Amino acid sequence: MEALAQPFRLRFQTVNGSVEHTPDYLLLTDGTPWLIDVRPAKRVAPEDEVKFAAAAEVALAAGWNYAVVSGWHDQAVGLIDTFSAGRRHLTDPLQLQEQLLLAAEDGPQPFGALVGRCSLEAVARAHAVHLLWHRRLGVRISGPLTDASTIRLSPVLSAVTGGW
Repeated sequence: MEALAQPFRLRFQTVNGSVEHTPDYLLLTDGTPWLIDVRPAKRVAPEDEVKFAAAAEVALAAGWNYAVVSGWHDQAVGLIDTFSAGRRHLTDPLQLQEQLLLAAEDGPQPFGALVGRCSLEAVARAHAVHLLWHRRLGVRISGPLTDASTIRLSPVLSAVTGGW
């Protein structure tokens, strides 16, 4: 994939006169290219909607996809903030990280079940967050981290042990 920043400038006429707009990105993928505008939802003004509509028409005429990215899902930001708490080095005299990784080798499982398999569940929770931050464990970021969140070995570790 190749990403082109501000790939071109559009000039078009509206009822209010001539308008210019530069889309933010053109993503050239193996499939259909994507023309993308990025604007925080709170900053989208009515005149931006006209610009986005013009960019969408250009994308349609070119056979491309078009999207306006207006921000992260709130839960994703909160989840990444939670993970960042695990970014610092943790001493692990109880070898809880090893217990977590061995338990995760059994396949995807709920967070609560995974940490429950460790010798000290409460402390294992902090070590699990640490392993998530360092991408030794994986979770989908489509919702908050709860005991029901499915945890997996990271793709790198799974390749070594045999499954993601």
